[in-house]
Amino acid sequence: MSDFNRETLAERVKAFDRVGHDLGNRKAAAVAVAVVEDDTGPGFLVTKRPDTMRAHPGQWALPGGRVDAGETAEQAAIRELDEELGLAVGPETVLGLLDDYTTRSGYRITPVVIWAGPTVDQISPNPDEVAVVHIAYEHVFDVEPLFAAIPESDQPIIRMPMLNTWIHAPTAAVIYQFRELAAHGRTTRVAHYEQPVFAWR
Repeated sequence: MSDFNRETLAERVKAFDRVGHDLGNRKAAAVAVAVVEDDTGPGFLVTKRPDTMRAHPGQWALPGGRVDAGETAEQAAIRELDEELGLAVGPETVLGLLDDYTTRSGYRITPVVIWAGPTVDQISPNPDEVAVVHIAYEHVFDVEPLFAAIPESDQPIIRMPMLNTWIHAPTAAVIYQFRELAAHGRTTRVAHYEQPVFAWR
């Protein structure tokens, strides 16, 4: 196991040479890679969207959503973390940003790494947006992804085998980059990895 702790992660995120994407005609979105701590250790929060949601029902995701007018990605991620999971954190918990990921459905997603600390008892999922919430500890997320070719794209899709299921891009791409940085201190680019066709809409 690696030194997955706040000090090491903060150093690695600070040194990370992130790649941003021009917004163009896309919508800006942000997701929170929100690390919490309990007796098992640190891990980040992963949610499953309710089957009743209009967009991407039943999919695994990181807490996040649209960046409102006048907001930064960091502010949007903090707000969404509170709206989806009832977890209120301040700007001092933000460690930095990972690479932007542009989706087939017209979003530019900016991942925001947050160290929320021992706040697990504060988590109160909003049932309109979250069906299930899990903590992905290091032994859960430090796994090898699966890459597969699809006829619709020249690039492979990426899937992460976690939580007894497959997590797909864009979430899988963000998790894989976080895994590479947090657990191994490596800079691995992921923006070119493809989403499954069902997520293109």
